[in-house]
Amino acid sequence: MKARIVAETLEPGATVNEVARRYGLRANHLSEWRGRARRGELVLPAVPEDDGLCFAPVIVSSPRVPSSQEDLPIQSVSSKPIEIVTGAVTIRLDAGIGTDRLVEIVRALGTRA
Repeated sequence: MKARIVAETLEPGATVNEVARRYGLRANHLSEWRGRARRGELVLPAVPEDDGLCFAPVIVSSPRVPSSQEDLPIQSVSSKPIEIVTGAVTIRLDAGIGTDRLVEIVRALGTRA
């Protein structure tokens, strides 16, 4: 039951106060449960498949060794900005953002409070 209530607080637009009030709980008590979930001490229910989330297929192939200089791939850097949308939040990043910083941002989104 705790895990289901915590999961409701993670829904887009939901607030801890609103969910706590609905279940007759104190908001600080529910916040503590959320902290336990972030630390892995409380297992949250699986995300239903109808949320539009799915796994992307991965295709693994052997790297091709170029036989001549002409076969070398031309590397280009995209000038298009990166856009991350999660729930009601949209984050726009400069195309030149470093990989390490991008990974930090994505990880932070995965542990949203």
